[in-house]
Amino acid sequence: MGPLTAARTHPARGRRRGFTLVEILVVLAILAIANGIAAVLLTPDERSATLREARRFAGAVEYAAARAQSRGETLGVSAAGGVVRFWRRDAQDPRWQAVDDDVLAPHALPAPLDAAAVAYAGQRVRGDVVVPLRASGRNEPFAFVVASPAWRVAILADPLTQVTLDGPVAIAP
Repeated sequence: MGPLTAARTHPARGRRRGFTLVEILVVLAILAIANGIAAVLLTPDERSATLREARRFAGAVEYAAARAQSRGETLGVSAAGGVVRFWRRDAQDPRWQAVDDDVLAPHALPAPLDAAAVAYAGQRVRGDVVVPLRASGRNEPFAFVVASPAWRVAILADPLTQVTLDGPVAIAP
């Protein structure tokens, strides 16, 4: 072996291997920027959370109305204390009984959202009233609201229980 090949196989003495301070700082800066972007993208904002929960509520109401018709039963819906509930009433017992199955199980809204009934048959109602969904498919028009401190979405149902959303609308401070 000549002197040139010996130099290639043995690293220079005194030279250290590793990363420089500048390289470490660049990697840390890139990680911090990526973490900030991920936090912004993964944190749901109130507006989209309010709209998402209103859509979920509207879909459950349409499902309940269709189920009431197909099974020939009277169902009801209420919202109070941040929880949406569905109810059943049968001919033998006129009291509302909570439904606790599949799509109609009680659903707690994520904080800080709340929901309440606002109108039934053209009249204002208490927020915790049970709105009936009849087996005939002919229902009185009704409205619920899903709201956060900054946003509000109205869930409106016509006499055939076709549900539409109004909003999200910003709530004035």
